[in-house]
Amino acid sequence: MSTNAQLATIFNEMAAVLELIGANPFRVNAHARVARVLKDLTVDVATLADEPKQLEAIEGIGKASAKKIAEFVATGAVAEHERLVGEVPGGLLALLEIPGLGPKTVKMLWDDGGVTDLASLKDAIARGALADLPRMGDKTIRNITESIAFAEQSGDRARLGIAMPLAESIVERLRAVPGAGRVQYTGSLRRGRETIGDIDILATAREPEKLAESFTTMPGVAKVLAAGRTKCSVRLEAGIQVDLRLVDEEAWGAALLYFSGSKEHNVALRERAGKRGARLNEYGLFPDDGDDAPPQQRGIAPIASRTEKEIYAALDLPWIPPELREDRGELTAQIPKLIELADIRADLHAHTVASDGKMTIDELAAAARDRGYHTVAVTDHSQASAVAGGLTVEDLLRHVDAVHEANERIDGITILAGSEVDILADGHLDYDDEVLARLDIVVASPHVALGQDPAKATRRLLTAIRHPLVHVIGHPTGRMVNRREGLHPDIEALVTAAAEHGTALEINANDMRLDLRDVHVRAAVEAGALISINTDAHTPGQLELMPYGVLTGRRGWLTADGCINAWPAKRLHAWLAENR
Repeated sequence: MSTNAQLATIFNEMAAVLELIGANPFRVNAHARVARVLKDLTVDVATLADEPKQLEAIEGIGKASAKKIAEFVATGAVAEHERLVGEVPGGLLALLEIPGLGPKTVKMLWDDGGVTDLASLKDAIARGALADLPRMGDKTIRNITESIAFAEQSGDRARLGIAMPLAESIVERLRAVPGAGRVQYTGSLRRGRETIGDIDILATAREPEKLAESFTTMPGVAKVLAAGRTKCSVRLEAGIQVDLRLVDEEAWGAALLYFSGSKEHNVALRERAGKRGARLNEYGLFPDDGDDAPPQQRGIAPIASRTEKEIYAALDLPWIPPELREDRGELTAQIPKLIELADIRADLHAHTVASDGKMTIDELAAAARDRGYHTVAVTDHSQASAVAGGLTVEDLLRHVDAVHEANERIDGITILAGSEVDILADGHLDYDDEVLARLDIVVASPHVALGQDPAKATRRLLTAIRHPLVHVIGHPTGRMVNRREGLHPDIEALVTAAAEHGTALEINANDMRLDLRDVHVRAAVEAGALISINTDAHTPGQLELMPYGVLTGRRGWLTADGCINAWPAKRLHAWLAENR
C-alpha cells in the first residue's frame, strides 16, 4: 500500500474514532478531509515530508495535519492515531462498515449495550439484549441483522459496470409506469464513481403509490426493506441495495442536486449559500430569516428549486457536471467543456483471435464501424504474455500483413496494425525497435511485476514513455478494481514526461480497470499530457464499455481536444505517423 493510501486510512480512522467519542464535529470533518485529499493526491506525500510548507500548501492540509504526515513518514506511525484507536475497542470501527450503522448508533451500542465488535453485536442480537436499548425496536434490530448478513455476503462495493446497467433498467421500468414524471439515478453512480455502495433513484409521479408499487415488485427484488409514500428501499438478488425517493416536481432540481452529492460538494454549496444570506437543502434554496425551523415547513417560498441550473445560477455559479462534484476546486475553477461519449471516434486497443480475443479482424472492424468509428487498432498481445497467447515476432509480422490486407479490403473504417507490447520489469519492451517500427501503433502496457516498489515502477514506466516508438501507455498502473492495487508510480513524474514526449496515457474503459483512474487523469490534464480512452475489447460486447472510460475522463476534467480518440481521422493518423 502506498504512503498516501496508508495515511488516508490513518486519518479516516482518526475521524471515525473522534466521532465515536463525541469530539467536536470540526475536528472530525478536518481529519476526514485530509484523508480524502491524501487519497486523491497524485504525488507521493513522502517526497514532501521534509518541506512542511509544501504540505501545508496543499488545500485541506493544515499545520497540525502536516506534522502528523511528517511523523508517519519518519517513524511509520502517528502517535495521535495510536492514542485515539486505543480509546475504543478494536472491533468497533469495523461496525461502521455495516450499512445502516452510523457513528451515533454504534456509540449507543457500545455505551449502553456493551457491544465492542461484530461478534458481540451478533451475540447481543441472539440474546435479545438490544431490545432494551433506546430506539431499538423489533424492526430496527431485524434491519441490523439483515445488514450484517448483507455486508458479509456482498463484501466489496459494486463496480460501475455492474451497478449502472441495473440502475438504467430500473429507471426504464419506472419511466414506463402510467403517471410517472421524471426518473433519474443519482448518488455516486451519477457522478461516475468507479465503485458504488448502493443505487439511488429519484422520481416524481402523479400517483407516487403506483410508482412505489412497481418499484417494490419489480423482478430481481430479494427483499423489500421499506415501502412508503416518499421512500422505498429494496435489496436486489444481485446483492445491491436500491433506494427510491419520490419528490414533488417543484423541488426536483434541489432534490437531484442534494441526492447526487457528493457530501463534500453539498457542504461547500451550503456554505456558499450561507455567505449569501440563504439556506440550501433538498427542498430548495431559501432566504435565511434566522429561524432554525425548516423554511419549507413554514411556507417560505424558495429562491430556486425546480432545476439544478437555476440553483447554481442563484449561487453565482455555472451548472457543474455531476462528475466534477467532489469538492476538488470545481466551485472556483473555470469549468471546461468535458468530453462526451459522442466525441469518441476511434478505439485504439483491442484484441482478436490472434491472441486471447474472440473476434476475427473482420468482426472487430465491423463492430467498430457499426459504432461510427473512423479507426480501430488491432493490438494483440506480445510474446511475453504467453498465457494470453502472445505473438512471437514471426507470428506478429504475419498478423500485421493480415491486418493491412483487411484494411485494403474493408471499406468505411481504417484498421491499424499494432500490438499491446509488454513493458518488462526493467522497462524494456517485449519487441526490439526494428519490429516496433513495423507497427502502425504501439500500446505499451505493464502486465507483470505489479508489486514493484514505487521508485522502480516509476523508472520502468518512464522508460516506456520516453521510447520514441511508443504511442500509448496502456492501463499504466495495472490495477484491478476491488482486486489488486497495481503499481504506485510517481504520477506527477509520469504525466510530466508524457507531456514532454507526446506519449498518450490510457484510460482503460473496462470497468474492472478504469486505469488511469480519475485523479490521475486530472493530473495528466493539468500537465498537458494526452489521453487515450480504449476498451481493451476482447469480444464485440466489450466495445460497449467505452462510456465508463468517458465517465472517468470527465471526472478528470478531460476535454475532447485532449483525447486522441476524439480527433478527426486526419489528425489522429498524422499524430501516429510522427513516431515512425
